[in-house]
Amino acid sequence: MTEEFNPRRMIALWLLAFTVSSITKANGANAYQYHHEEIAIPAASGGEAKRKEFSLSAALTYLEEGARAWSRKRQCVSCHTNGSYLLTRPSLTEIAGPPASDVRAFFESELTAFQSQTNEALKQGITPTQIAYLAAGLANWDRHLNHDLTPPTRAALALMLSVQSKNGAFANDDGWPPLESSEYQGATVAALALLAAPDWLQSSDAATQADQIDRLWNYLRDTPPPHDYGRTLLLWVASQKPDLIQGARRDRIIKRLLDLQRPDGGWSIRSFATPERWGRGNRVEKLHAEGNYKTPESDGHQTGLTAFVLMKAGVPSSHPAIQKALAWLQSNQRESGRWWTRSLNTDKFHFITYSGTCYPLMALAEAGALIPPNNSDGTRFPKY
Repeated sequence: MTEEFNPRRMIALWLLAFTVSSITKANGANAYQYHHEEIAIPAASGGEAKRKEFSLSAALTYLEEGARAWSRKRQCVSCHTNGSYLLTRPSLTEIAGPPASDVRAFFESELTAFQSQTNEALKQGITPTQIAYLAAGLANWDRHLNHDLTPPTRAALALMLSVQSKNGAFANDDGWPPLESSEYQGATVAALALLAAPDWLQSSDAATQADQIDRLWNYLRDTPPPHDYGRTLLLWVASQKPDLIQGARRDRIIKRLLDLQRPDGGWSIRSFATPERWGRGNRVEKLHAEGNYKTPESDGHQTGLTAFVLMKAGVPSSHPAIQKALAWLQSNQRESGRWWTRSLNTDKFHFITYSGTCYPLMALAEAGALIPPNNSDGTRFPKY
């Protein structure tokens, strides 16, 4: 399908490309984070300049183009990019307009591809977690745009439950923390998929798969999270399904997250698990060798995620900790529109800056701190 020429989008792309040389110079390499055809997003770097003023438009452009580039070039559902995009972006529809329909179409094509494989093949590696992200993305799209369950989403949920492990979790090869780091993380994404799907849990489909659903809830109730990052995800799910954790346990998690806040108002993902606890512990050497290992800097991923989850769990946006976090988010956006988060895995692409841009927008939206961009043509939403 040929897209219409869009001057606003082309200007945004040109501005992103214009910053490539300065940012990649700080990286010591001429590289892009996402690059496909006309999309050229410069490499992510801690040396990228911060914006003087927060820009929702810049953040949205980064998210739209990153998801499109990954889907078109890599041709897979990834937890860190298009998976995070459809998990979060549909909820911003009332503020920022609808997400990219071609990313939804790509997810539907991936669903068809998964359906052609054997159940045994689908249970290997990270595929169950990929399918959980696929189902969660379609479910969130239906909740926020269609307001009704569509056949592809119903099929994705059925496929997701068919690849569930016997213990109720969703297999993951534990290789790329935090998003491909444990079967626990995969289980929380599957739970978010079920909770997002409009009226699905009350449907006849859910009744026929009650055993699998109960296994998932019991797994999350009975399995201790592997680290504070896992506790954050559990609190997110429990904010929509309160019977998962008792009040005292919930309060302890909230207190723990508040205690992890850094003096500048942000949170650091490196404070949410010891190097040995991420996945198989196969990133220990890299993490211990980082210069700021003992005092890691605040980052966009963990600050956005933690602030968002705390508010979903009932901590008011007026709470001093949330106010400090919002101030950090509004003053630490980079020129490209994203928030810097250093990868736990390699220092090559830092794809976690992508989810590290999704979550800040979720937190700012939850606090009522996002204002839709103005359009010169008078329309309500920006065009990307």
